[in-house]
Amino acid sequence: MDSTGAERLLNVVDVEATCWPGSPPPHAISEIIEIGLTVVDLSTAERVERHRILVRPARSEVSDFCTELTGLTQDEVDGGLSFGEACRRLASEHASGARPWASWGDYDRNQFTRQCGATKTPYPFGRRHTNAKAVFTEVYGLRKRPGMAQALGMAGLSLDGRHHRGEDDAWNIAALVLHLAGRDGWPSE
Repeated sequence: MDSTGAERLLNVVDVEATCWPGSPPPHAISEIIEIGLTVVDLSTAERVERHRILVRPARSEVSDFCTELTGLTQDEVDGGLSFGEACRRLASEHASGARPWASWGDYDRNQFTRQCGATKTPYPFGRRHTNAKAVFTEVYGLRKRPGMAQALGMAGLSLDGRHHRGEDDAWNIAALVLHLAGRDGWPSE
């Protein structure tokens, strides 16, 4: 608990999106197909919730390359929510508009911004976003920003689950957030 006795909850988010080895096919765009979310209680230094939201793409399909990278298949994401429904779930079930949130780099934030704009979906997050990769780079005094798996190794942490799976990556990024907080490197609000 913080000095007011309240939890300090942070949503750690990682998305996977449709992708191809080169340019997208004609009329296809990169769309979110999985949202991984881990809730971190910074006051107790614990990962307290782990969630996965599958999202059904509307203007693209899951390529073989994407399945190889993420393990997600077209059949699997066809059973997911629409992007708008997924954003509403983030807001209603995970307080995404009120809680601060973090991601590894700016890709996730930018992908939500682009996709919300393209679909006229209200942006589900508040303004308090932290780029965990930038914080890690600064705390470790690095010149180049490392990938998540490399950062885990540098921190002496193991990679849990499958890399490039939103739910697993959010869980691992949350471990890095807690590692940084333990070194007094995580920014306070």
